[in-house]
This record gives sequence, C-alpha cells and structure tokens, in this order.
Amino acid sequence: MNTEFPIETRTLIEDILHIGEVDDPNISKTFLKYYQDSTLQVLMTDVEVEYANIDDINKSLDEAFNKLKTYIPNIPIPEFYAQVGDLEHSIIIGDGIIGISLDKYMGSNYPIYRKYYNHCQRESMNRENITPDCVCFYLLSLYPMKNIENRSQVERDLHFGKIMWVSNLIVGKSIFQTKYVDCIDSYMRKNSNLTVQQLLIENDYEEIIKNTGIK
Repeated sequence: MNTEFPIETRTLIEDILHIGEVDDPNISKTFLKYYQDSTLQVLMTDVEVEYANIDDINKSLDEAFNKLKTYIPNIPIPEFYAQVGDLEHSIIIGDGIIGISLDKYMGSNYPIYRKYYNHCQRESMNRENITPDCVCFYLLSLYPMKNIENRSQVERDLHFGKIMWVSNLIVGKSIFQTKYVDCIDSYMRKNSNLTVQQLLIENDYEEIIKNTGIK
C-alpha cells in the first residue's frame, strides 16, 4: 500500500485496526471495505466537519510542548498526525511521532458515543482533551514505571498520578483529577526544590506514601 506516510499507515492498519499487513497486495481493498461500515461512514463525515479547522489544536500543542521543553530541555519534540481510527484508541505513541484519533474527540454529547461509552468515559472525549492527552501519553512513554509487575497498586496509581500532575502543569489546567494527582500536588508543594524532571525520573514511591499517607 503506497503512501506518503508509511509509518502512520502501518500503525493504523496493523496495530490499530488489525485488518492485515500493509504489504499485503489486497490490503487496499480490505481497507476500503472496512471503512464502508455505516457507523464509520457517519463518523468520518462528522470528523471532517468538526475538524475542518485545527488551528486551535496546532497552537495548543505548540504551546504545551514548548513549555514542556522549558522543564525538560533535552526532551525530543515529536511530530503529530491525525487519523480516524476504530473508536478504540485515542492517542498513539510511535518513535518520535504522536497519532491523534479524532474519532475519540467528537464531544461528550456526540450521539454515536452513547452506544459504546458510559457518561464518565464520554466526559474526556472532547476537543480540549487532545493536548492534555498527548502530553500525558507521551510522558508515559518516556517515563515508564520500572519493574511495574512487582509494584503495588498504590505505587502504580502514584506513577500515573505524577504523569497526570505534570500534564496539568504543562497545559495550565486541572484536566486530570484523581486523589493520586492531589497526592503528588501535595508532595510537590512540600518539596518545592524538586524539579519536574526529577519527579518523573524518580521510581521510589515510599517517601511519597510516607509523606502523604496515601493508601
């Protein structure tokens, strides 16, 4: 399947849609047949209308990742692309690229969502969540939790909590709100000398648990 975007296309076909291999001589027909689904047809049309202009998103991403670089000077800035997926994935992290599945950001009241998602899930499926989600999942890919299979659930929650706390800091809004984000916020207020990069690198959560009493 010849394309100007080989990595993005391979990711969509093989890793997201799971409809075959991009080098399959019949993949173009399979791809077109997949998107003949009536729900996807409506979705694609609606996405084209909703995202006919994405200047606000481009500006938001530029501002967020430039700000991120002030906290972490050596962080690589990824390239971005948008696509229509399968209503399963929102942000796809690749090697130096971030894919945004616009089908997951059509607004909490989008009719099709009511069939597949509950109210709580739909609350984050809005245009304004794109940039925070990009920051969050990108940081998660760069700062994974070490030895996660042997960690307690509270340690795992705190790890994700600190990623979300940094994401809130970068976008300047409390987009992600959990008790673990609050816990990290309390910890950082008590340890104002700790840098964002030091927080992200740290994988020992005993001190945070001891200082905050989180369980």
